[in-house]
Amino acid sequence: MIPAFFGLAGTQLSPSEAALFRACEPAGFILFRRNVETPEQVRALTDSLKELAGNANVPILIDQEGGRVARLRPPHWPEFPPPVVFGEAWEKAPLTAMAAARANAQGLGVMLAELGINVDCLPLLDVKADDMHEVIGDRSYGRDPHMVASLGRATLDGLKAGGCVGVVKHIPGHGRGTLDSHLALPTVTASAEELETDLIPFRRLADAPMAMTAHILYTAWDTELCASLSPTIIRDIVRGSIGFDNLLMSDDLGMHALGTQPGGNSMAGRARGVIEAGCDIALHCGGDFAEMQDVAGALGEIGEAARARLERAMAWAGSASGTVDALAARRDALLAAA
Repeated sequence: MIPAFFGLAGTQLSPSEAALFRACEPAGFILFRRNVETPEQVRALTDSLKELAGNANVPILIDQEGGRVARLRPPHWPEFPPPVVFGEAWEKAPLTAMAAARANAQGLGVMLAELGINVDCLPLLDVKADDMHEVIGDRSYGRDPHMVASLGRATLDGLKAGGCVGVVKHIPGHGRGTLDSHLALPTVTASAEELETDLIPFRRLADAPMAMTAHILYTAWDTELCASLSPTIIRDIVRGSIGFDNLLMSDDLGMHALGTQPGGNSMAGRARGVIEAGCDIALHCGGDFAEMQDVAGALGEIGEAARARLERAMAWAGSASGTVDALAARRDALLAAA
């Protein structure tokens, strides 16, 4: 098994993808809108990935946050609100907002689990800042780090109740980024003291099963390498100051933020870089076959510590329960928070 999560090109596993994945044994997979059409098709796709991996619990990820970041959309799947809705509800009634966030996430988890998807890249723990780029925007719960932590915890709990593993992101915080890291490398010049605010939600949720790094340069901690590629940040901040000791994946290797970092435009170089920095998993989302070949060729066998973290993370949610009532509970909680 190699320490990589791979995307796919289309709505079914191609013969060439199957051959590559059989040869390199990626640790898991991630789905996007290009991969989903109908519930029956998605279930067939996830079944084929599990059969290929020989593992009914192989990680199959998706970004289903609600709002504009939703790979599964109507008419086949319901709409879910963006995280900011729960932050706004918190201003009126914190306990009701937490109940709504939990019920909403349980509905998400049930929907995903029924499709064979067992990991949702949610919740965002990015604390909103004055100059925060719109790439985060309404995906953030808001400005109060303690509120962000509480709603993040409620979301994690809801996903778990629905039978889905949650991923906190973007560790150690994307809220101060003024650029879209899909397109360029954001540089955050806040002091270490100022950045303490950004760390609060991640510290409070340091027991989350998985986390995803930020492709952001934080000059207070490392003047040259972004968090995903910085051994200093991963060792001293993520593993040290935050205390996160579960599965750590990079954000997508294909994002242009990494283009000016060591590794440049080489997917192999980027993959080696994030693993050498201390990430357990290199995430490659694009589904480009040649790039996946390069990443697979660059990575060796997953390390023992990373394998143990992966196994621990995938055991976190257990099996889904209460599926019949989960969406009704979500509806009632959202009405109460409105």
